Amino acid sequence: MGNTNASFSSNDITADGEQHQPDLEMYTPKPSKVQRLAAILSIVCAGAALISDGYQNSLMTMTNVLFGIEYKKQYTSTVSTRVSNALLVGEIIGQVVIGLTCDYMGRKTALVATTVLIVVGGILATAAHGKTIEGMFWMLVVSRGMVGFGTGGEYPASSTAASEAANEAALTKRGPIFIMVTNFPLAFGGPLAISIFLIVLAAAGENHLSTVWRVSFGIGCIFPLIVFYFRLKMATSYLYKKGAIKKNVPYFLVLKYYWKTLIGTCGAWFLYDFITFPNGVFSATILASIVPDSATNLQKTGEWQLLLGTIALPGVLVGAYLCNIIGRRATMMLGFSGYIIFGLIIGCAFEQLSKIVPLFVIFYGLMMSMGNLGPGDMIGLLSSESYATAVRGTCYGLSAALGKVGAAVGTQCFKPIQANLGKKWTFIIAAICGVSGILVTYFFIPHITGEDLRVEDAKFEEYLLKNGWTGSLGATGSEEDLKDQETNKELANDSEKS
Repeated sequence: MGNTNASFSSNDITADGEQHQPDLEMYTPKPSKVQRLAAILSIVCAGAALISDGYQNSLMTMTNVLFGIEYKKQYTSTVSTRVSNALLVGEIIGQVVIGLTCDYMGRKTALVATTVLIVVGGILATAAHGKTIEGMFWMLVVSRGMVGFGTGGEYPASSTAASEAANEAALTKRGPIFIMVTNFPLAFGGPLAISIFLIVLAAAGENHLSTVWRVSFGIGCIFPLIVFYFRLKMATSYLYKKGAIKKNVPYFLVLKYYWKTLIGTCGAWFLYDFITFPNGVFSATILASIVPDSATNLQKTGEWQLLLGTIALPGVLVGAYLCNIIGRRATMMLGFSGYIIFGLIIGCAFEQLSKIVPLFVIFYGLMMSMGNLGPGDMIGLLSSESYATAVRGTCYGLSAALGKVGAAVGTQCFKPIQANLGKKWTFIIAAICGVSGILVTYFFIPHITGEDLRVEDAKFEEYLLKNGWTGSLGATGSEEDLKDQETNKELANDSEKS
């Protein structure tokens, strides 16, 4: 293989494919205090802005109800689906494009681009206007699509950066750390969005609903801005410097090597988002239909929605705790089983439960919590750990994009299912998807133990060598690497001053 800067040894791979654990200390010098500080900064900055995605998705939950009240004639079912899906379409494109970008141009470049898109799109959504109400909604569709491109790009860019930085800073705790800086902000963005919405609603009043949704959209721009400066100062991970492929990426060999894993991560993510996204976007609509006098009472609907999101949140923490104890794959199957249990309970007893609102919300929240515990936590973690550094962003982005395709399909099908089969069938179908999720996970998801990510890089390099690839690995000496050296000097000076 041509001039390679990679520091991984292929001699640790035996002829029968068994992996001998290499002495990884010989490949990487012990990180200095400054390098560890840079890694910790990368972990925090990489995942922090993911709160924007959770915020934007959950905010649409309440604005769907608001728009139905404020613009009753113009906000038809078709317009509602169009506005909701604008974010999804943008996310799908962003996940694929930024996934490729963060592998080719670097994690930091991609993260800076996604931050700018989220902020600009959020400003345009806040200022959405038109000669007619229909024109305003079209501007909202375009601006929400731009926000979606940014939040979608956050998935591969921030998750790969966080995983690689955690691998350097705290290898044995990489899984829990990854979850707490990626899926936790995503899940926390839901209750946060509802809380902010209720505060703005209380301040503006129900007679100024236009002010409520515009201010709520505008506040969503603040979260990515908070970490923007620090993202500019992020250091590139050691794994990326040594394992990146800048030219002649062998995509056919990648597909041949990872086809089974891609079926697993793409399939599981599709099923998860098919369930969780429409149930998130339209949960307020469901609650409004069963809570007395809530169809026109935004505050009452929002309070129940806040309770629902709060019940779902602890699942993230439980999943983070279990991933190192029972394993990633087992935790994901456990989460999918929750869809089966609670989906069938709610679906089969929908008429009875809908008359007992607190009990309905508890079961609904527990179903969402099991989703967070299992696929919500694990699918991103597995997608960041199952692929080599050279194609981690690309494969992660493809997996996440297929997930958002599932979300778009689920959103498109949600109301027709309710109208033609009944509301209970949305939960029964969730249980069916839970069964499918367990099967996909068992047969296609690899058993990941939390080993050093460089082991997978070594296996992938060996595979490329055996198949005649003549490219080179590594980004050492690149413009981004030189910038990182300047960042490390700044961090060192700050550390000495403190």
